[in-house]
Amino acid sequence: MAAGTRTGGGGRGRRRAAAVFVVTIIAAAALLVAAMWAPGSAVADDPEASPSGSPAGAAGKVVIQIGWNQNLDSLNPFIGYQNVSYAVYGQNYDYLLRYGPESIDPVPGLAESWELSDDGLTWTFHLRKDAVWQDGEPLTARDVAFTYNYVIDNKLGAFSNYTKSIDHVTAADDYTVLVECVQPKADMLQATVPIFPEHIWSKVKPSEAERKFQNSPPCIGSGPWQVVEWKKNQYVRMVANKHYWGGAPKADELIFRFYTNWDTMAMDLKSGEIAYAQVPPAQFTAFSALPGFGVNEAAASNAWENLGFNCYTGPSKGDPACADPAFRRALNWAVDRDKIAEVAFFGHAVPATSILMDGFWKDPDYHWVPTDAQRYSFDLERAAQELDAAGYRDADGDGVREGKDGKPLKLRLWAVSEKPEYTGAAKLIASWFEEVGVGVKMETLDDGAVSQGIYNYVDDVFTPDYDMFIWGWSGDTDPTFPLSVFLTEQIEDWSDCAWSNKEYDGLFEQQAVAIDPVERQKIAWRMQEILYEESPYIVLVYPRTLEAYDTAHWRGWVKDPGANGSVHNGWSFLALEPVGTAAAEGGGAGWRWPAVGVAAVAVVALAWLLLRRRGGHADEEV
Repeated sequence: MAAGTRTGGGGRGRRRAAAVFVVTIIAAAALLVAAMWAPGSAVADDPEASPSGSPAGAAGKVVIQIGWNQNLDSLNPFIGYQNVSYAVYGQNYDYLLRYGPESIDPVPGLAESWELSDDGLTWTFHLRKDAVWQDGEPLTARDVAFTYNYVIDNKLGAFSNYTKSIDHVTAADDYTVLVECVQPKADMLQATVPIFPEHIWSKVKPSEAERKFQNSPPCIGSGPWQVVEWKKNQYVRMVANKHYWGGAPKADELIFRFYTNWDTMAMDLKSGEIAYAQVPPAQFTAFSALPGFGVNEAAASNAWENLGFNCYTGPSKGDPACADPAFRRALNWAVDRDKIAEVAFFGHAVPATSILMDGFWKDPDYHWVPTDAQRYSFDLERAAQELDAAGYRDADGDGVREGKDGKPLKLRLWAVSEKPEYTGAAKLIASWFEEVGVGVKMETLDDGAVSQGIYNYVDDVFTPDYDMFIWGWSGDTDPTFPLSVFLTEQIEDWSDCAWSNKEYDGLFEQQAVAIDPVERQKIAWRMQEILYEESPYIVLVYPRTLEAYDTAHWRGWVKDPGANGSVHNGWSFLALEPVGTAAAEGGGAGWRWPAVGVAAVAVVALAWLLLRRRGGHADEEV
């Protein structure tokens, strides 16, 4: 079970990982492989589209390769914030509980069973006895207690939202963990905190854990895969944990490659050089007609795409209009969500209203729906009227409104480059805003450049330097994380809009201790209503993930969560193997294809739910 992720062919941590899942085998019998696969080079012909390095797996080993259009930023879970980083963490480390693949309900992970005390304040987790660290050391309750207390005692931001209400954690014995809470904790079973080995991390100063510690390979965890090599901007290589308590992966290695060109990846999928790709909408239909491929329009894990504003009221290089709720409310009327879903997303998205996705939760449904009186519709005339009323008028009649400082409004609108739909949406939004007199300078930037503007500092003082951006998120199976992104305390951390609202902050604390699901639902609805009214985000659409994958040569694809889920997930990583092996056909010990290197593409959320980590200045590994 990993945390949630940001959406978007690459997104921020806790966005859906934009990745391509490629299972391949390194060349040994080239003629046989050529006849079966017609493979190409592991590095695509376009040097700008493919990594310059090409790791080689050992001869005769099955190697899974995953390609991304986003770079890994850190192997340290306390520093990394990119979704691809959380994809790696989700394979290298374990959690007390995990999910699926049938549903979003928690199932045993490191903990085989658990119970809650009658007063609702003490959780007891009983650990499995067959889990060991990848260096052979035993994994015990002391490691779990260390991990939680390390986060709690040192207020480490990456996972602090999951440890709220916990006072301390103790090991009653080697395999029993006691979690003592100061008040009831509604999301305890959804607390996606990776468990770290005490014998490694106890030597790391907490101040360095969030800033400097690189966690260089080999990274010691207890998950099904272990990082053994990382070449920045090229790839990260993992090897199978043959002693994994959940059963060893059927492949021997797992390689994540980093690419920049979606078209090259799609071509590699068509030619048989890769086994899985998240494909652009325009190519989804083409793959549907090709024999030997499966296609899937997956509903992402509570995913949404949004137009975000710089709402910071402290030192800022953003246009002050963006920090005005009345200005943001007016612009809501100038956004046609239906058109964005139809044109920018080619119909593979649903118009959205809230950060908690429609149809994701049941009993209760945490998704809030505005009333007809509250709902923003597409009405440019209404948008112009609201802008006038808010004090943003075109005083000189040149077609561009002035801000309250008297200067013409010319807002920067950034579209994150990893997902072409963002650029399409940005073009539509820019045209509508200009129609109502708001000037827009649109740019398509990579996520690193966007993050740099969002987390800009001047002389160590937080000074965000942006106006608007289009990006997306994919949250957890529990509402806590997506709701927490907008807390005042998350400014400079998870919050990318730097918005603050006291009522919202107070409601978050209330929902966190609301054990009654119906009571919690009502609080979550009010929180979403506040977000809708103040619009630090204009939530645009709920996207669908378009997947194409090779069924002629590979078997073991697993959808997670459930029938509407993605086939790109940890369950697939464990089960995937070449068609034709004796094991796959129900035979004896089995045999393995000679291996061939292949290229890879961009994808969605690791379905063991990958979360993202934002913010902070961390020393980069070079």
